[in-house]
Amino acid sequence: MWQKKGLVYKPDGSLAHSQSHAQVPFAYPMADFLRVYFSSRDKSGQSRPTFIDVEYDNPAQIIYTHTSPVLELGGPGEYDETGAMPAWFVNRPNGEIWLYYTGWNRSHNSYRLSMGLASSTDGGLTFQKMFRGPIMDRSLINPIWAAQPSVIFDEKANIWRMWHIAADKCEYIHGYPEPFYCCKYAESPDGIHWETKSVAIDYDDFLHAVGRPSVMQENGIFKMHYSYRHTRDYRTDRNQGYRLGYAESVDGVTWTRKDELVGIGKSENPDDFDYQMINYAHCYYHNNKKYLLYNGNGFGAAGFGYAVWEG
Repeated sequence: MWQKKGLVYKPDGSLAHSQSHAQVPFAYPMADFLRVYFSSRDKSGQSRPTFIDVEYDNPAQIIYTHTSPVLELGGPGEYDETGAMPAWFVNRPNGEIWLYYTGWNRSHNSYRLSMGLASSTDGGLTFQKMFRGPIMDRSLINPIWAAQPSVIFDEKANIWRMWHIAADKCEYIHGYPEPFYCCKYAESPDGIHWETKSVAIDYDDFLHAVGRPSVMQENGIFKMHYSYRHTRDYRTDRNQGYRLGYAESVDGVTWTRKDELVGIGKSENPDDFDYQMINYAHCYYHNNKKYLLYNGNGFGAAGFGYAVWEG
């Protein structure tokens, strides 16, 4: 089971780029500390990635808070002109760090999501877009949008693997267009040009949206943490809102949901930051201990916390 250790970080509103939210945390290992990248929002609600540095053994102990975004938004008409949310970081052999991220475009009554790719040559302090256009966007097989990838280079198979969320339809509920999105699997020869191959986690009677897949390999098994919710009243009804799920796969393509093994749920204390929802988790190891970063209420408006696996 996961043992919750409490809240790590929530913006205090003192930084212009970080007035609210600390969404989709990602644990990036440094030599002497853990860097946690996340998405924060300015006063107009536009998202940009930034980070904090924390102690490895006690992530709630913050060492440093970065005072600027690490990636700026795209220009007018570009896929990321109204938001950029970090998804996955990959170390490259030449010393670069690649950042796969979600670009936001607001529409007249909804939004459109695409995937971008940026690189850093200064150790992750700043990132620059590698291409003006997205590496994956809406398409014949992803008709509404494609976003929030989890990426692994499989050395044994010599291919890049990706698990991403993909919206296949949108319906008006209470007068608002609500997207339905599952988790799909894609492959690439170079980490840039991707082809979506199949559905990894599909819909069911309750699962109408899969949030932020996070995949790791452990003892030859692909293991995924993800969040899922119903589409109706999920913002206001905690029984309909995000909770965490768990799935396993031998080949990374065909997945078996084992949500009963996820080992963590929403708090039962209404005062806790993860009472209404728990979502957008990222699992990582340090010194043979397994940790989980995750968001709580308000899709990260309440910040992110951490938990430690204790068997």
